[in-house]
Amino acid sequence: MRNPWLARNPWLSLWLSGANTILGAARAQAQRNANRMMADHVTRAASAWAALLPSPRKRARKRVKR
Repeated sequence: MRNPWLARNPWLSLWLSGANTILGAARAQAQRNANRMMADHVTRAASAWAALLPSPRKRARKRVKR
């Protein structure tokens, strides 16, 4: 006798496919948010470190004789 728990269930298959679609979209959105936050933090850290560096001196322009 076949085990009824191992039989295919089309309704369960549809439900799991829908759930996988929704969760896949949620995972993709979470990854986009994480990437955006990481880029923002890197930009802020770089600008904070750059603010501590001394500013370069401006060079005097050479005058062109005419």
